[in-house]
Amino acid sequence: MEAVKEKAVLVGIRKRGEDDKTFAYRLEELKGLTEAAGGEVVGVLTQAREKPSPSIYIGKGKLEELKHLTAEKEADLVIFDQELSPVQIRNLKEALEGIKIVDRTLLILDIFSQRARSREGILQVELARLNYKLPRLTGKGKEMSRLGGGIGTRGAGEQKLELDKRHIRRRIGEIERQLEKVRKTRELHRKKRQRSGLKEIALVGYTNAGKSTLFNLLCRVLHERKSEEVEADDRLFQTLDTTTRRIKLKGGREVLITDTVGFIQDLPHHLVAAFRSTLEETVYADILLHVVDISDPEYLSKIETVEKVLKDLGADNQEILTVYNKVDLLEGIPHENPNGIYISARTGKGLEVLLEKIAGMLD
Repeated sequence: MEAVKEKAVLVGIRKRGEDDKTFAYRLEELKGLTEAAGGEVVGVLTQAREKPSPSIYIGKGKLEELKHLTAEKEADLVIFDQELSPVQIRNLKEALEGIKIVDRTLLILDIFSQRARSREGILQVELARLNYKLPRLTGKGKEMSRLGGGIGTRGAGEQKLELDKRHIRRRIGEIERQLEKVRKTRELHRKKRQRSGLKEIALVGYTNAGKSTLFNLLCRVLHERKSEEVEADDRLFQTLDTTTRRIKLKGGREVLITDTVGFIQDLPHHLVAAFRSTLEETVYADILLHVVDISDPEYLSKIETVEKVLKDLGADNQEILTVYNKVDLLEGIPHENPNGIYISARTGKGLEVLLEKIAGMLD
């Protein structure tokens, strides 16, 4: 039986100087995130403001409009396009009594909570959630007990939010110690791989660019089992847990290939911090394949987002090959680009050219 989807109203502020196209793209991405979390968008409210109101995010008149819209649409929650402060959350909850308030950060954390599978991934998401929640708790978590279930309330460690801040800090310390052990184990494995002389290729890119589809294609063609290794579909953040496999290139040369979590505009700093040890796999890779959805009208801005995250991680000095994916969705294939390769991970088009390029970069 299919679960009933929560009804969500989206709220976005158009900043000064932001053009219509960029603003529409941001709202469309927020809608995609809402759907990825299992929600249904039933309404959108926007406002042009120089900056958000420090107390209620939007203006008082817009807040009244939001009250009417949530009542008319029988909404379960309101999702805001930026991270809200504790004061904004408290005031909005009082104004929209009975309606859940979720900001962009909490929405992404919710998706990560649903998708994490490995022990490390679950711990990383819990750490990010607790660091996000800690400054937003009042008393002993009374406001959390009223939230019920659904978007924004899922994930390992949620029951810990009923405890006071001291207990939450203790849990954060426990998770950090466990993740440090995992990090050291990862480092030992990395050094072992380096001693073996195996080169490593890491796939990076914006979420839903097709990294996992390309990873599966390479495994089907070059892995000894000839099978797909990770789940891939059109949902945002389908891949959270880093997966590494050994593949054999033409001529018998063996290399390691790693699929990584996708990036996104304004990726919550709590998540970047929690997933740093995982993301740092990109720093140690010999080659980064930056997978880009060439069919996306906003692909250039997404390239910039990925490049910024790589720079923040210290991986911007790696040897990077841009892989323009999803050419099967274009009417015509673009002219050859000296700075990248055009492929379709879904159909396999361009794979031979990509493999030749990789082999040349490894020599």
